[in-house]
Amino acid sequence: MNEDVEPLDRASAEEYASWFKALADATRIQIVSLLARRRRPMSVGEIVEVSGVGQSTVSHHLKILAEVRFVLVDRRGASSLYRINENCVGRFPTAADVVMGNPVPAAPACE
Repeated sequence: MNEDVEPLDRASAEEYASWFKALADATRIQIVSLLARRRRPMSVGEIVEVSGVGQSTVSHHLKILAEVRFVLVDRRGASSLYRINENCVGRFPTAADVVMGNPVPAAPACE
């Protein structure tokens, strides 16, 4: 056992924890999957129609996903369109690897 190994830095650990927490809900995973597969911005109404989940619930989940930058919001007047942030979602699988001690890959920041 290598006693010289340090834990993941606190800032990274907190960011990764927020990602795991954001995806710890089946509805949020469905929303991320829907936006990723549609590959176009969608309104809350469209997401509600496809998901079968109520408008307030979808809005709540989108807010959480936007906070961790998995979805981006394009505001157009009184309406908002949501789209997947491929840069962030693409980094998620490496988060598990990094937590398990694998090297951090060179990747753009999740913004």
